[in-house]
Amino acid sequence: MKRILLILALTVSSASLAQLGTTVYDGAKATAEKAKEVGDHTKAAFASEPDKSVDKVKADVHKAKAHHHAKAAKEAAKEIPK
Repeated sequence: MKRILLILALTVSSASLAQLGTTVYDGAKATAEKAKEVGDHTKAAFASEPDKSVDKVKADVHKAKAHHHAKAAKEAAKEIPK
């Protein structure tokens, strides 16, 4: 009986840790994409017109990726207590 309870407790705790890892990973990815977005916006501010447009588009892509990862991290964080 004790072994079954121990195995059950370990299974539940490892599932929670896996969910926490997903939350941390997606949160870090969102931060990295946001930093890339800011970098591309800064680069676009000092660039000539053809490069400026390219950098603005890259910044928009990074913004979309950051939003996606932030949303995934938020959803993963909701699953931790379950």
